[in-house]
Amino acid sequence: MFLDAYIAAWLDLLLRWAHVITGIAWIGSSFYFMWLDARLNVPPRDPENRDVAGDLWAVHGGGFYHSQKYKVAPAELPEPLHWFKWEAYFTWITGFLLLIVVYYLNADVYLIDSRIADISSGAAIAASVGLLLVGWYVYCGLCALRISDGWIALIGSGYVLGLCWGLSNFYSGRGMFVQAGAMLGTIMAANVWRVIIPSQKQLVMAVQQDVKPDATLGMKAKRRSVHNNYLTLPVVFVMISPHYAMTYGHAWNWLILFAIFVVGALVRHYFNLRNRGSNVVAWPIAAAVVVIILAIAIAPRGSPSSRFESNLALPDRAVAFEEVRDIIEARCLACHSSEPSHPTAPVPAGGVVFDSPRVISVWSGRIYERAVRTGTMPPANTTQMTDTERAILAKWISDGAGVE
Repeated sequence: MFLDAYIAAWLDLLLRWAHVITGIAWIGSSFYFMWLDARLNVPPRDPENRDVAGDLWAVHGGGFYHSQKYKVAPAELPEPLHWFKWEAYFTWITGFLLLIVVYYLNADVYLIDSRIADISSGAAIAASVGLLLVGWYVYCGLCALRISDGWIALIGSGYVLGLCWGLSNFYSGRGMFVQAGAMLGTIMAANVWRVIIPSQKQLVMAVQQDVKPDATLGMKAKRRSVHNNYLTLPVVFVMISPHYAMTYGHAWNWLILFAIFVVGALVRHYFNLRNRGSNVVAWPIAAAVVVIILAIAIAPRGSPSSRFESNLALPDRAVAFEEVRDIIEARCLACHSSEPSHPTAPVPAGGVVFDSPRVISVWSGRIYERAVRTGTMPPANTTQMTDTERAILAKWISDGAGVE
């Protein structure tokens, strides 16, 4: 089992690294071309070429660059003509492989929580793959409506909100976050594969065949590209969300995820407007206000703040450390020991080893956050920690986490 876990850990590392690298390349090109479009001189400074819609001069890395954007297409295509597609394709491919290695092969740990929905690993995986397709076709149906981008944003936001709520009643908190992110990432990659690149190919073919290009193709591709631009920051958050159990482990995790998605879109909107010369500070202020309200709303309080913590009945007696140590040994050492025995932990999870009373006491705050307040540890409760044991831990920690 150790070898299997070790190989899985290396696959996780390499795929995650590749996913981040390709994602940076994709997001970087998206941000750059949105900035370029917003900064073009319209009309261009050189009016002789009537096919040019705008141009821009820039300096970077010690050199000068002159960019031009055509209204539809140039009369002749230069060689070579550079395409921007592989960044998107490999970001999705590495992301899906990562989804398989981390979540599908460990569905009973990361996707499923029997306290939310008692489903099989096969059902969780099949639903996940099916939802990737469903999300894309629902989005395409929305884009097919003859409505403005503002209405698409409003209706799409409602769809994402409903999606977050629905997923929260089927998957674990962490599984819900990654599934929502995977669906949005699939929409983004499919936009490139099914709409943006085909439109560009048709424009290129028209020029090659000396046929007047269809300007609506460029407009259609541009629209999907703008949608992708607004989805980037929400999807990036999902990539780092496993580190923050306070979000996915909360009773209102679906609403928290939606609020963070909104914050990401607001921040992106601010920069897109600023690129066009409109510095509307109300947008980042609104994003900051949402973050502050969210932080206050989910902050730990005297009363239970999660669906799991609210079920605990704390003992009305003092708890001895020996009792706590027995719980840690039975429920936590499978992952948090110098030689872990859990198949998903070839090395101590998070580098934390509960090898002494002092270490257990030092980590008591995190133990409360993960094992009591959010119920996210042990993962999917694989070691079967009982509510009584969680209550004992809570009582010991609330009394000062002493080890004497």
